[in-house]
Amino acid sequence: MADAKIRLFVDHDLAPGNSVSVDRDQANYLFNVMRLGPWALILLFNSRDGEFLAEVVDAGKRRGLLRVKEQTKPLQMPPDLWLLFAPIKKARTDFIVEKAAEMGAARICPVTTDYTNSDRIRRDKLQAHAMEAAEQCGGTYVPEVAELAKLSSLLDTWPEGRELMFCDEARVGPAETLAAAKPGPWAILIGPEGGFSEAERARLIGMEQTTPISLGPRILRADTAAVAAMTVWQAALGDWV
Repeated sequence: MADAKIRLFVDHDLAPGNSVSVDRDQANYLFNVMRLGPWALILLFNSRDGEFLAEVVDAGKRRGLLRVKEQTKPLQMPPDLWLLFAPIKKARTDFIVEKAAEMGAARICPVTTDYTNSDRIRRDKLQAHAMEAAEQCGGTYVPEVAELAKLSSLLDTWPEGRELMFCDEARVGPAETLAAAKPGPWAILIGPEGGFSEAERARLIGMEQTTPISLGPRILRADTAAVAAMTVWQAALGDWV
């Protein structure tokens, strides 16, 4: 829709004729920052119903009302892919979450490892970054950002049917592919700036579901590694192929 340049995630059911109220922050963005008025068109999505065109019915400073018109895009679910990463500096952690949402992660899981430098996150802020990334990239689904968890605890209850792509900085060398890997539920694990401990590496390599890979001849920064790893996985097993 050429006339609808703004996409907005809403937690409302979407169907033609439905009314959607917008909260104070959304109203401020739409009507004060973007200066939309009555009859302006907006694209809405909710991670359940797909994308719909809506028009502004009421544009107030602190509230607003939209009316849903027609569906413009069906729900497009991402592949069943989790991204596990150790939090780093705030701006770089934000970057990882944003790119994971853009590139098609279904779930984003911050984990603490033996060498994690940062053990505190604002989950609500990271979820908001994921939502904004989905709004900007045309996605119809916002991945969940899970609570921060210990990697060891997550591995204790690892799902039997989920494969794990372990990006091991100790395997520096030619970049490896997943050409022979089987499709299905997967996860990607990116380590902290200090890398993985020997105990963690031994445990991961010893898991039947683990596929250790190298991301190339240079050690990548954690945020760069997340993008590189998702690119490798999507090109081999994801919805890019």
